[in-house]
Amino acid sequence: MSLALSTLLFEWRRYMAAVMALALSGLLVLAMTGVFIGIGKGFTAQIERSRADIIVMQPGAKSLMGGPSGVPRRFIPLVYNHPDVREVRPLAGSGGSFQSVKNVDPTMSQADRAKQGAPRQRFVQASVIDTAPDAVTIPTDYSQELVDALRQPYTIAIDETAVQVLGVRLGEKALYNGQTVTVAGITRGYPNMMQPSIVMSRDTMRMLGQTSESSPRVGPLMVALDNPARAATVAAQLNEIGNGQYKAWTRQELADANSAAMFEEGILVIIIGGCVVLGIIIGVAITWQTLRGAIMANIKEFASLRALGVSMGSLRRIVVELSFWVGVAGVAAAILLTWLVKWLASANAVIISLPPMLLIIVGGGLILIAMGSGLLSLGILKKSQPADLLR
Repeated sequence: MSLALSTLLFEWRRYMAAVMALALSGLLVLAMTGVFIGIGKGFTAQIERSRADIIVMQPGAKSLMGGPSGVPRRFIPLVYNHPDVREVRPLAGSGGSFQSVKNVDPTMSQADRAKQGAPRQRFVQASVIDTAPDAVTIPTDYSQELVDALRQPYTIAIDETAVQVLGVRLGEKALYNGQTVTVAGITRGYPNMMQPSIVMSRDTMRMLGQTSESSPRVGPLMVALDNPARAATVAAQLNEIGNGQYKAWTRQELADANSAAMFEEGILVIIIGGCVVLGIIIGVAITWQTLRGAIMANIKEFASLRALGVSMGSLRRIVVELSFWVGVAGVAAAILLTWLVKWLASANAVIISLPPMLLIIVGGGLILIAMGSGLLSLGILKKSQPADLLR
């Protein structure tokens, strides 16, 4: 075991402030970035968790959040012609007014309902699944009981984050665009920070008069393959067949594009950039002063090493290595704290997404901050004069 690592292990209390400063800096960046990525994944969860291996969108679409992504209906048989394609379903969605029917007299006017304090109407985003067995639009985390419940006419499911907002619970009825629907399921992990969302079957949406089988355009095409391992190859072949009329994405490619699209929003870049700058300032300042104080406290030990013939260059390498191990400890603490925050957020239906690349970038940055602080502390070694041992 090296001298630097031994020093950190046996005198950990002197370095705890530096470790916690790095940990909190990492937590600040990881939590903020993870929340924003999680918000984006909440919007696209139904697609990213579907059984689709390939998603076909119009060629100009850069992500699901990058503008219109629908395609002409005539592309459905074109995609079906590929021998590896098992199923193709267009994604459908709509929106409308939603109101709980609790304590609501259907004969009352809107003005009278408002005076009575009846639940107010809210605009909701509606999305569709097909309830056939193993349908490509069914998210993989939907239970069979939920799918069976949505197979019934005029039934919907809402996310647990929308229960209080919409004022309805499992089994209760509500008005969607003036028609009665029943809450047949509660989902988890599909929050929508902009507006509440509901899920229904394609048949129910058709009964509600919000889909048209004769429409020339449909939403993105969800494509299931006989062999999901060939998704990248089939996507390339579909793009070649389409000759630029559409673009086929693998599910992972689209997920990555959706995450990248979140950071194209100027306000998000400013917020995350501010957190990064603040984290660097906090990390460098506290880590530098902590290392400087710890070295000063051990200055006689460093002077003894110099008296034994250890060169100043070797002492500098010990300090730099010590700062490296402080950085490693800070990264471990940051990941632990972030995991605890993620667990608490998940318990309250908030998604914090932490891609491996984000952990690598932030972890590497924390180690660089620690080592930079160690370099700033090297000047204190000049006070480690062997003659001071004689005083």
